Amino acid sequence: MATKPKHKYSVCPEFELSRTIVRDKNGRRITNSRAETIASETLKRVVGRPSLTGKAKVSPEIKARVPQKLKVKLDSEARRRGQTASSLIREALEKYLKSA
Repeated sequence: MATKPKHKYSVCPEFELSRTIVRDKNGRRITNSRAETIASETLKRVVGRPSLTGKAKVSPEIKARVPQKLKVKLDSEARRRGQTASSLIREALEKYLKSA
């Protein structure tokens, strides 16, 4: 099974900076090598949501379709509680599975 890429961003190999002159805001030319360095540094700063599973682990995602009225009620209750819809769904699922 193929592993999921760590980042959804990548350096665009089709853009050849050796043929096209591109300058940064200070007027310095951006070369292919410099663009790769900038991209790598930027990717290090990309921060997503924290894992619910553990440090450096992917939290599985569950998707379900619901009727519009249920979605409206969920969003309304989440706002009332000052929670996200996701946290309210996790809470409800945990309670349901404990009682099952």
